[in-house]
Amino acid sequence: MRAQFVLSEIGVGLRRNLTMTFAVIVSVALSLALFGGSLLMREQASTMKGYWYDKVNVSIYLCNKTDAESFPSCAKGAATEDQKKEIRADLEKMSVVQKVEFETADEAYKHYKEQFDKKSPIAGFVTPDQMQESFRVKLKDPTKFEVISTAFSQRPGVQMVQDQKDVLSNLFNLVNGMNYAALGVMALMLVVALMLIVNTVRVSAFSRRRETGIMRLVGASSFYIQIPFIMEAAFAGLLGAGLACMLLVGGHYFLVNNWLVDQIDLIQFIGWDAVLAKLPLVLAIGLLMPALAAFAALRKYLKV
Repeated sequence: MRAQFVLSEIGVGLRRNLTMTFAVIVSVALSLALFGGSLLMREQASTMKGYWYDKVNVSIYLCNKTDAESFPSCAKGAATEDQKKEIRADLEKMSVVQKVEFETADEAYKHYKEQFDKKSPIAGFVTPDQMQESFRVKLKDPTKFEVISTAFSQRPGVQMVQDQKDVLSNLFNLVNGMNYAALGVMALMLVVALMLIVNTVRVSAFSRRRETGIMRLVGASSFYIQIPFIMEAAFAGLLGAGLACMLLVGGHYFLVNNWLVDQIDLIQFIGWDAVLAKLPLVLAIGLLMPALAAFAALRKYLKV
């Protein structure tokens, strides 16, 4: 097979169907950018979960003297010293517990002031005696929260047991929802790209039906006839994949590194290694997907 002939046929096909080829490139680029973005979002969610779940604690809030009317479990008043000692001793005996720390009401008030003093108009009305003392329990396995909740939620002197992991669940649900939305749009764009590829191949094959007929008459094989069309689609797909890679790199550089990192301090964002690791997969899909779609379309529509 002469490479010059194949390259010339690819050039002819691209020139004859320039607008459709451009549409294929844009569709492939958008669909693969969404695909790569969804992979990065999934990795970002996993990184966030691993980072935060390793830091969250289970908080056992103790009754104070102002809780009797608001919480039935605190009807007998504030937690006593004996109840505190008993709770600590029982926590330290549990195999699922890694570390136990006690936070006094004054420490809780100090932390509250540090976090909300400049943001909350009611911060000045909160006094130390309104803050709960609490045990901050670090678990060996964050998923074992129910063991702590079952053992201590009904104990005398305990106001409530809170798993801080639940506070983050809405954030992770939002990230997962965005990931599924990106996958849905990617699937739609992928269908559009495949339809454009098939139609482009059909138009290209129809416009060159005389040439392919002559090639068949002189003994050319089916593969020899089909390879220019397949390579046209693969070339357009590769251009689209390259554009998708540029969108992913640009998005990470401008959106993440130069904006989100400065705006959100509480999230550990994925690095360049995660982005660069996805680029070969995007390029491979961009090359193979159009080539296979063109091959399937030619088997159905190229009749010579």
